[in-house]
Amino acid sequence: MSGNGKSGMSVRQWLPLIGLTLSAFVFNTSEFMPIGLLTDIAAGLHVTEARAGMLISVYAWMVALLSLPLMLLFARMEYRRLLLCTLALFVASHLLSAVAGSYGVLMVSRIGVACSHAVFWSIASPLAVRIVPEKRRSLALSMIVTGTSVAMVAGMPLGRVIGLYVGWRTSFLCVAVLAAVILCYLLAVFPKVPGGKPFSVHQLPALLRNRVLVGIYLMALLVPTAHYTVYSYIEPFLEQVAGLRADWITLTLTAFGAAGIFGSILFARYYDRQPSRFIGAVVVCIALLLLLLRLAAFDRYTVMALCVVWGVAVTAFNVAFQAETIRTVPEPAAPVAMSIFSGIYNVGIGCGALFGGAVCTWRSVADIGYAGGALAVAAVAFCMFGLLPRLKRRMA
Repeated sequence: MSGNGKSGMSVRQWLPLIGLTLSAFVFNTSEFMPIGLLTDIAAGLHVTEARAGMLISVYAWMVALLSLPLMLLFARMEYRRLLLCTLALFVASHLLSAVAGSYGVLMVSRIGVACSHAVFWSIASPLAVRIVPEKRRSLALSMIVTGTSVAMVAGMPLGRVIGLYVGWRTSFLCVAVLAAVILCYLLAVFPKVPGGKPFSVHQLPALLRNRVLVGIYLMALLVPTAHYTVYSYIEPFLEQVAGLRADWITLTLTAFGAAGIFGSILFARYYDRQPSRFIGAVVVCIALLLLLLRLAAFDRYTVMALCVVWGVAVTAFNVAFQAETIRTVPEPAAPVAMSIFSGIYNVGIGCGALFGGAVCTWRSVADIGYAGGALAVAAVAFCMFGLLPRLKRRMA
């Protein structure tokens, strides 16, 4: 099947890329689903919302701890087999989530999902650019991010709706079924992709001497920590502070995700023209939006509008920094560099969820925007005076 069109890609190249996009969708649907179901999970397992939020923190920390070791362990494996095994573990873990009768069992199942997540997000972006022509690599990356954004648009809100009407366990079961279908699809269409060249722990110091890469990693810690301090508890914030009904909360979460698609479009259109300005604008925007969240909560339309712009900015941040990570290192090191990026990013998610939980417990859920915004201001300072000068020197 050749069938090259204006995209310069054959059907045979499109099919596995679509499979990776669908996989990104299901992985991110699963990752963020507990956020939309936090209140129901807490009530169903008879735990506090802060303890239920630990499902998000522990998940993120396990991804952070396991991304690099698992990638080093499986770097030589043929990538088609690695991808299929990763999805199989993902399916099995969600089946366990669906039947979890206690907080401990649900935590174990989420750790299983975290293991599959650690491997998938280490190989997804590097794999996407390897299965397409070189001139279509930005398209491949934007497809992966689109899968993530669609998960925010449809996946997480749909999981929330299912959870509200037939129980949160059914939401996890639906994810397991969908992932099983995607697994069968990839089994049929995904080509063999040789594993990367051997990459040992002894090569890590050389990789980490790259000052631009280190700056990217620091931003991958600061911004997600700030973002997830707020976003992990956005559902109770919208309910308790903004006074939104359940249907309006679902609509707001859907709008947040839909805006992410627009963030991906902005990246594809403007990032290559002025990378430094694009990054600076995105980081400043995130800080301002978090600081303004409490003030915007007086009106449902205002807080929804803020969440829409927030979704644009966060998605633009994610795709820009993934692209910079891959661009900054040699191709053989890309999966390992991405595994470190994913690990650090998830440390930020876990720390943000933990910090947000502490703010909710010891202060008030109304203060999460100020707490996250303060961290985002620190990210702005480093970005402007640490990272951007290095990026400009590299591009000069």
